[in-house]
Amino acid sequence: MRFLIQRVTEASVSVDNNIIGQISNGFLVFAGISATDNRDIADRMIKKLLGLRIFEDENGKINLDLKAVRGQVLIISQFTLYADCKKGNRPSFVNAGNPQMALELYEYILEQCRKEIPVVESGSFGAHMEVKLSNHGPFTIFLDSDQLFA
Repeated sequence: MRFLIQRVTEASVSVDNNIIGQISNGFLVFAGISATDNRDIADRMIKKLLGLRIFEDENGKINLDLKAVRGQVLIISQFTLYADCKKGNRPSFVNAGNPQMALELYEYILEQCRKEIPVVESGSFGAHMEVKLSNHGPFTIFLDSDQLFA
């Protein structure tokens, strides 16, 4: 599982020019699910995501997590995080999870995050989406379960 996390002051996702998810201060998370992912991996990734201390405290130190700043989360599924570009110029996506399994895990991730964070918005799984954001910092973190939990 891979999460590309951007600390944002605002972010939104639209389908057919209609905003379907929108947040202010918090995380925009692109979530990639591989063929080998499961709920145990998702739980560990969620714990890491929600525990990241990448917001400034009263002294300007990067020391606060999402809950401490009453942050919001926008999670968008993105199978392209599993693009394999080793051969040629056309990416292969064979390592991405099949759509049915990935959808189930994506919905599970949303459900679990909503138990901890009051505002969790989402994209539309499998849809062509337009994402707008204001990356604060800029601050971008890449979490890969293969590197975190190997």
